[in-house]
Parts: sequence; C-alpha cells; structure tokens
Amino acid sequence: MMIKLGAIVTLGKSERDMFRIHNNGTPTPLGYSQFIEQGDTITNFALYSSVADAVELCLFAEGKKEQRFAMVKTDNVWHLALEGVTFGVQYAFRISAENDRTLANPNKLMLDPYAKAVVGKPDLSSAEVRSIFQLNDPRDNAEVAPKGLIINTEFDWKNDKAPNTPWSQTIVYEMHVKGFSQLQTALSETLRGTYAGLAHPHSLAYLKELGITAVELLPINYYVNEPHLQEKGLQDYWGYNPLAMFAVEPKYCSQANSENPLYEFKSMVKALHEAGIEVILDVVFNHTAESEKTFPTFSQRGIDDRTYYWQNEQGEYINWTGCGNMLNLSNDVTRKWVVDCLRYWVEESHVDGFRFDLGTVLGRESPDFNHYAKLFDDIAQEPSLQQVKFISEPWDIGHYGYQLGNFPHYFTEWNDRFRDDMTRFWLWKSGEVGAFAERFAGSGDLFKRETRPPHTTLNFITAHDGFTLRDLTSYNHKHNEANGEENRDGRNENYSYNHGIEGCQLDLNDEYQSAVENQRILAQGSLLATLLLANGTPMLLAGDEFGNTQLGNNNTYCQDNEIAWLKWQDFDQELFDLTKQLIVVRKQIQSLCRDTWWSDDNVSWLNIGGEPMQVGDWHNRESKALQVVLDQQWLLLVNAKAEPQSFILPSTVNEQWKAVAGTTNLTIQQHQVEISGMAFCVLRKY
Repeated sequence: MMIKLGAIVTLGKSERDMFRIHNNGTPTPLGYSQFIEQGDTITNFALYSSVADAVELCLFAEGKKEQRFAMVKTDNVWHLALEGVTFGVQYAFRISAENDRTLANPNKLMLDPYAKAVVGKPDLSSAEVRSIFQLNDPRDNAEVAPKGLIINTEFDWKNDKAPNTPWSQTIVYEMHVKGFSQLQTALSETLRGTYAGLAHPHSLAYLKELGITAVELLPINYYVNEPHLQEKGLQDYWGYNPLAMFAVEPKYCSQANSENPLYEFKSMVKALHEAGIEVILDVVFNHTAESEKTFPTFSQRGIDDRTYYWQNEQGEYINWTGCGNMLNLSNDVTRKWVVDCLRYWVEESHVDGFRFDLGTVLGRESPDFNHYAKLFDDIAQEPSLQQVKFISEPWDIGHYGYQLGNFPHYFTEWNDRFRDDMTRFWLWKSGEVGAFAERFAGSGDLFKRETRPPHTTLNFITAHDGFTLRDLTSYNHKHNEANGEENRDGRNENYSYNHGIEGCQLDLNDEYQSAVENQRILAQGSLLATLLLANGTPMLLAGDEFGNTQLGNNNTYCQDNEIAWLKWQDFDQELFDLTKQLIVVRKQIQSLCRDTWWSDDNVSWLNIGGEPMQVGDWHNRESKALQVVLDQQWLLLVNAKAEPQSFILPSTVNEQWKAVAGTTNLTIQQHQVEISGMAFCVLRKY
C-alpha cells in the first residue's frame, strides 16, 4: 500500500503560533520529554519507525484545529522539539511510506507506544464502526482515534520508602483494583473500585491485619475492550488487552483525580508503602490490542509492523498467545521498549515488581524459547531494576511454550504443578503423598537447579484465571454461560469437587446440606494451610480468605460486575481468622523464612504411626495422611481422607505438642490424636 501524506491543514495566525518548532530535537528518549530552556518549556518528541518515508507529528488542543509538523530522521528515529506544548495537549503521528514494507496509512493517527496517558476508548462494537480503524480505509480517523496526552508527572514522594521485603518473607495477594473495593460499603461510593479506594485506611488496615506483604495488581495499563466483547455488550474486566503500556488505566481513578489518573495511582503506591506493602504490576508484553492483521490498527502495526510483531515468511502473524498477535521481543527496538517501560514504572511510580503474563514470549528469539535470551540479560543489567521482583507466568500456547522452571534465576515462576497436585491430593483424594511432599517442600524437582532458591516457585491454589477457592470446593463443572460463549471458554481441568451438591448456595437448616457446607469449609482451610505453609512464595487470591464466590464462573475476564467483584457482604469471619493465623505461623517457622531447601537437618516426614516414612508409605495411596516435622518444633498433621484419622505423635521428653492453628479442634492424649477428615492441623512444641 502506497499512500502519500495528506495536505497540511491551513491555520490562522493565532493557531499557527500556538505550537512553534524549537529545533529538530533529539532521537532520545523515545516518546515525549520536557525540559526548561531559558524559561521556556521545550517538548521533544521521538518515534522509531524503520519503514516510514515521512512522519508527521499531530497536535490537538481544546477548541483548536489539528496542527501538523514534519519530523526529521536520525537512524530510523523521527524527532522534533516544539515550544508551547502544555499539559492537556493531545498528540499522535501520521506515517507515510512509498514501499511494500509497511502497513502505513497517513489518514490514520498512530498512538505513541511510549504515551504516558491516552485519551479515547475506540468504539469497536460493529464491523461498520470499527472499519474506520482499518488501514485500507481511506477516511481520516482523527476524531475517533486514541491519542497520547501530555500530563504533569510531578509528585511529592517525600518520605516514601520501598518495603524491600525479602523473597523469603513475601506473601503475594493477587487482586483487581476495581473488584477489590467496588462492593465495599465501608468506603464512600466515590472511592469504591478506585486506586484511592485501595489506598483508603480501611483497605490498608484490612491488608495489614491479614498479613500479606505485597499486592499483585491485575493490569492497570491503558487497555481496549475487544471487538467481540463490545458486540455482546460486555467489557474486558481483567485488562489483558493493552493499548498503551506506559499509561495508567483511567477507569480505576476517582472523579477527584480524573484529569490525572497517574497522580492517584502514585498516591496509592505511596500509601501501600507506608503500610509496608509492596506493589507488583501484572504486565502484558506478549501481545497488544491490535490483534490480527485484519483487526483495527491503533499504534505499532501502523508504525513498524515487522519490527513489533512476530511473522512467518508469508507475512502472517505468529499467534502463540491466542490473542491474534505475538510481540517480537528479540530485536533491539522492542527489547528497549520493554526495558524502558519497566524502568519508567519503577522510577516514576516506585512500583516494586512485575508479573509477566504469558512470560514465555519474553524469551522467544527464533522464535523458540531461549533461557539466555537477550531481553533477560537486558533486564538483569538495568540498574533501576536491580532490587525489583520479577514473576513469570512460564508458558504460552506456542511451540515448546511450557517453560516452568526454565527462567533465569532472578525470576519467580507461577507453579501450576503445585496447584494441580495439591488440588488432586485434597479434592480428588489422589493419595499421592509423594507428590504432596515434593510440592510442599518447594518443588525441588523443578526449581532446585543452578543457584535457584525455593522462593523461585510461586505456589498458588487459585488465581484470577480459574475458580475461586470457594468455587473450587462447590462446583464440579465451570458455569461460564454469562460469558456468551456457550460455556466453551475457561479451563476444563479444575480438579474441583462440589462435595455432593453443585453450587455454592446451600440451606444450612437442612442437615445434609449443612454437612456438605462443613466439608467444604474443611477443604478450603486445608488448601489454605497447604499453600501458606509450603516452602516457596505463596500467592493468595483476593477473597479466598473469606470465602468469595464467582458463582462457578472460572473465566470472569469479561464480567465487570457482581459476578467477579469481591462480595464483602458474605464475609466468612472464621475462614478469615484461620487464614490470618496461618500467615502468623508461617512468619514464625524458620524453615519457611530462610529461603533454603529442606534437608534431613530441618524436616522429617513421618507416617501416621509417628515413624519415618518408608518406601511403602510413599506408595500407599490408601493412607492419604502423613506428618511433617519442621525445625524439630513444628508438627503438621495432614489427613486428606474423608474419614477421621488417628496419629501417634513424635515422642518428646519433658515437652508437649499444642495445637496453634488448623481446620479442626483436637485433643492430645498420651501422644495420640484423632483429627477429622479433610483436616490440616499445626502443632507447636512447648
């Protein structure tokens, strides 16, 4: 496609003088940057495009016509410096190229990949309305295209101090900014579902009482609702469809700060830090909202398609994310974009870490995964990122996409093997005590290599993607009908168990249903104990600590409503108290705080008779029970059977075991104790 730049709009004198060329500017940094020179504010714009023959910078001020400026090129970076660009001015680019190497169309505005704020959520609700974003469409889309926004990034960080919590003491709390407080009646309506709502003293007090040390926020970067959701009248709730990775999503901002969501986000980070809580961002560097080549174009595709996206020899997108495209992070330009973005969030907003969605894409270079990929080295060498936490979801859906345990040593990885083995053990009664022990001890079979310590396994039972803990024990099957995909979406291998009745709503006046509810509570407590007392880094899904339900929907990505929001009105105080107590116990166990692999020096595995486990015990799938002694001070009783189990406790001299936490009451008589089925009990030697 060869389309020349359109004619520059003729402007009146006052409009023409509003923005003035200062000089050609500089090719670095990319995006826009501002500095003061002789009392005047100068704004430098820089955009990488190796395929453009010409680039125009387009500026928009309220009540004024679009003003365009031809940019100059240095080594494939187009740049220009202007005077008169103030906060609130919007900008974008028009790309032209008389060659077959680009999808450029100067009638379409392209959003800066480095934009720090964005104006305009595109309407993609029908083929007709979204056609204006197609590159083969001749119409000018300036009125509806997303544009970058010049904002004030100044913020008083006085006295802000990063918690710098050691990995060995880290307890991650995965949450959605909006979903966390949207139904919290303790907050004013104006603050519910916002960054300010999370920073509210009530929210902070709750998180501190629970005992978590870090919040892992589902994406807060500027994103777009997918066309198929807009057609159905649904919204992307999770936010894994990014349009601008440097920009804050404004929908989570309170009205008081609607002009500058970044300010409210920074205020939230500062408040969390004051409470001793780290902030980890869930980021998406595997694909963008531009999806397939036939879909609407907003930014990278129209700027430099082959640089930003993996493509085969025929020019078709390689779609190993399942989202229409896959970012090519193997070249210098996209690697720099990623590192610049990470550095921006750390330096500008003081965030403490990142969790990478579909993280295998980070290491794809040929495009097979490479443990020694250049991006991994670039991140490791960046000074601003030396104290930052890195977490990977170590898979995508492509060739050799499952890379659990294969990331560089400075990454912690989501361990889905922990999730699956533990849910099978407790809910499906697998009887695989060996698998339980392997995962409980830190999954050394996966992570005990090179110099990697146990914290590099991030253990979880539930996450945003899947059942909640309550639903895991209340449903045998997913119930995603509200998503409009005839229940075909979402994970099928949930290893869940409804304990005899499908659904979370029970009549507790009915004897049978009351018994079912009791079994569910026991199962939830035992799974929580397994998670929070295992070696490695635990991640708790927000709401699991009080029994939150999503009504059986295990894929709430498009449910920005009461299905997905935390239901504080159904708060289970006993479950919360148990979770809180388990976290207290975790912080007291040396073997969980030293970040070292367990050995015979600090752990003993005993059978129900109090004797060391033998080969036959490890292979006895009927037992489903064992004892774990840590530091010769802590005793964990595990009974995954439905029936009660008697244990003979390890003998001691002039000392005794006392229960300190667990899912059932117990009485110790002469070193023997019986606990109920589906129970996990913690005893301490006194």
